[in-house]
Amino acid sequence: MSLVTWSIISLVVILIAYYATRMAKDREEGSRHDAGLAIIEFGRAFPNEAIRNLHETVDGNAIFVRLHDNKAGVMRNYGHHYACHLIEPGRARVTPLFNGRGFAVEFLDSPTQNGEFVFASAAIAAEVSLWLLGNYVAAGLAGSGDADAKRDGSTI
Repeated sequence: MSLVTWSIISLVVILIAYYATRMAKDREEGSRHDAGLAIIEFGRAFPNEAIRNLHETVDGNAIFVRLHDNKAGVMRNYGHHYACHLIEPGRARVTPLFNGRGFAVEFLDSPTQNGEFVFASAAIAAEVSLWLLGNYVAAGLAGSGDADAKRDGSTI
């Protein structure tokens, strides 16, 4: 074969390799913010829990979930899968960040899930922190015998 033929074949192989690496990079970046995959993973981990609402962090590495019975959960993105954690009432400590758009959470049951979480706005961060507070308040009221307090605590 001539030099021209080998040059054309080499050029085609290089273009295909370049195209394949670009596609792989785009797929990696796109999968980081896939809320649908997160919902499916949470459903697999906790099939009896119904998701009511969710909010994703700015970097896409975590999604906080509000469940139908006012419980809360968090899903951490680890590349091609999510680690799902159901937050037990009274088992998380929340500290606000200075920028007002996020908070740091210490999970007493699962220290690997600890971290700082920044949201798109302060309103979203406040809403998620209220989910965690509602989760905590519901745990405190569950031990009391006051039925009205239980009812009020479950409607946060």
